Amino acid sequence: MAEQPQQLVFIPFPSVGHLVSMVELAKLLVHRHTTLVVSIPVITSLSTAAAVTRYTDSLAAPDSDLNPRVKLLHLANDDDDPSAPAGSVLALIQSQKPRVTEAVSAELTRSGGRLAGFVHDMFCTSMLDVAEGFGVPSYIYFTSGAAFLGFILRAQELHDQEGVDLTESKELAELAIPTLKHHLPRKVIPSSFLNKEWASVVHTMARDFRKTKGILVNTVKELESYAVDSLSSGKNNTPKVYPLGPILNLKAEENSDGSILQWLDQQPEYSVVFLCFGSMGAFNAEQVKEIACALEGSGHRFLWSLRRPVQGAWASPTEYENVSEVLPEGFLDRIREVGRVTGWAPQAAVLAHRSVGGFVSHCGWNSTLESLWFGVPMATWPMYAEQQFNAFLLVEELRVATEVRMDYRTESGEIVSAEEIERGIRSLMEEDCSRKTRMKEFSDQAKGALMDGGSSSCSITEFFRDVMSAGDV
Repeated sequence: MAEQPQQLVFIPFPSVGHLVSMVELAKLLVHRHTTLVVSIPVITSLSTAAAVTRYTDSLAAPDSDLNPRVKLLHLANDDDDPSAPAGSVLALIQSQKPRVTEAVSAELTRSGGRLAGFVHDMFCTSMLDVAEGFGVPSYIYFTSGAAFLGFILRAQELHDQEGVDLTESKELAELAIPTLKHHLPRKVIPSSFLNKEWASVVHTMARDFRKTKGILVNTVKELESYAVDSLSSGKNNTPKVYPLGPILNLKAEENSDGSILQWLDQQPEYSVVFLCFGSMGAFNAEQVKEIACALEGSGHRFLWSLRRPVQGAWASPTEYENVSEVLPEGFLDRIREVGRVTGWAPQAAVLAHRSVGGFVSHCGWNSTLESLWFGVPMATWPMYAEQQFNAFLLVEELRVATEVRMDYRTESGEIVSAEEIERGIRSLMEEDCSRKTRMKEFSDQAKGALMDGGSSSCSITEFFRDVMSAGDV
């Protein structure tokens, strides 16, 4: 008699980056546990629907490697206002609870089996009561690192128990965070913690985290051993933490424009600095010219992913029809032999290439993990979200990165000078070989973590055992 299927429900945040990460985690889990089925209700907002649809269509393609035991449940959505502020995305998630309940109930009726639990994206804690309605436990999938998880929990603790309001306590030059060896300077505290409306949202998230059975963290124990040990100490009502990364989608760009990789093939080993600022990263024309002057002045070979900024919350950058319109006159001619300016770039494939010796990055966590996976040293230029914190972690705690800036914020409108950018590029490409050595060590550890007997592999097994037994309670 066949063993009864075990079901988990994953609740993703309605953006491609978060959805991709959850799908990759689901693929990993069902590959390792043959009785497991994962259902993923796909929530979309009007501002992200096109990108999400492109991605989900790719999963339905004949050449997709999506396991049939990972099921995408598409939810109708006619409630979203495209002109609403970014914070309304959280209200959208709240509004989708009846649809998620209906979709999960229908899937359980169709497929049968035992529902064991829900895994919620870190921004989807409003769905905890949906899991409660089904009588099963909830877990959080935290798509950032363990040190930042510790910061979120500490900030909420400071607010609720010690009366410290980071939005007002400007006299605090730095904070002691249990998951960091060094004190955290105020200048790298993410903007959301310094804004009253968003700080309230983050504190609510942290309180909700503490109500769950556990937190799955997209990190590697060896990479963030100090933070993982701190979170696992059992203090301060922290749920059990499962470091099970790196969860990456390294195959997504295999069918991308091959000319970029062909150009890289012609460059010497470790000679190219790669500049790429994520799916939401773009600069105004004045800043673009400063970057161009810095690249030309550095004398280093480079590949620069340059995209046009678009106004509006959650609006993704677009491609330039004629990139020369924002570059200094004659720039493309002068750098023809040593540099290439492109629009969208296949980041994972570029970082994997033997000619790439450094990565100027916005320090998004997925990009950070990709750079670590391929052992490419970084120069930090954070822009939004938790990226300033990540930059501090990379430069001061892990010592695998130099900085263009650690405290840059998109909303500041500040222009970083060509001299400062050039100094960061030279430091990245010319100085401190120890950074590359540490990156190589972390790369080996990250790959080993997912192998049988590795730290993340064991953590995945432990989570599966815990969630299945928790569902019996």
